[in-house]
Amino acid sequence: MIVLGLDPGSRRTGYGLVEEEGRELSYLGDGVILLGGELTRRLASLYDELTEIIARFTPEIIAVETPFVAKNASSALKLGQVQGVIALVAAQRGLSLYDYTPMEVKAALTGYGRATKDQVQGMVKRVLGLDHRLELDASDALAVAICHIHSVRMRDDLAAQR
Repeated sequence: MIVLGLDPGSRRTGYGLVEEEGRELSYLGDGVILLGGELTRRLASLYDELTEIIARFTPEIIAVETPFVAKNASSALKLGQVQGVIALVAAQRGLSLYDYTPMEVKAALTGYGRATKDQVQGMVKRVLGLDHRLELDASDALAVAICHIHSVRMRDDLAAQR
């Protein structure tokens, strides 16, 4: 199973791809989609970039970190539109879409829902055996992908015990 993890933003969207074979995780790639210009142009660019990433890596699942928005309504609306583009791309490509809160992602990686971004990044590198520099948006996206894989494993393990 290949999972595309996304850390959405209206100016920067991190992405990371993780493959699970058996119970082994493999790193496939990561990056940050930089979005400039007016909002409609940024949304179109996001659509194009996600479509290209999906064509290149052929994930079966998209896992998204739900944005934490407590500051202002304008930011919340923009992030909602970004999430709408992600949902559209998933639907058009026939991919399942899952959402995880920042606290769920942090807890899945570090065991602590209030871990720092640096702590999450450290665990991502450890879990995937990475030694190269990761941008925080990309490591957050990889964390979302790993969180999804761990969640599926837990559900499967619980179902097997019944």
